[in-house]
Amino acid sequence: MKIFVAIAFILIIGSLGSALFYLMRDKGGSPRTLRALALRVGFSITLFVIILVLYKLGYIQPTGLH
Repeated sequence: MKIFVAIAFILIIGSLGSALFYLMRDKGGSPRTLRALALRVGFSITLFVIILVLYKLGYIQPTGLH
């Protein structure tokens, strides 16, 4: 589970980095920036929903603050 979350975070950060690259390279005149940012939002929502479903199914448990 930790590996899955780590991979998802890497995908989110990578998508954000590619959006910054396209923004700087194309000077904001390309739809690639918007597409990369939309992909980042999609990854974030998907990660949230998967974590919520796994919690509801009992595969992950909260540990609380120590």
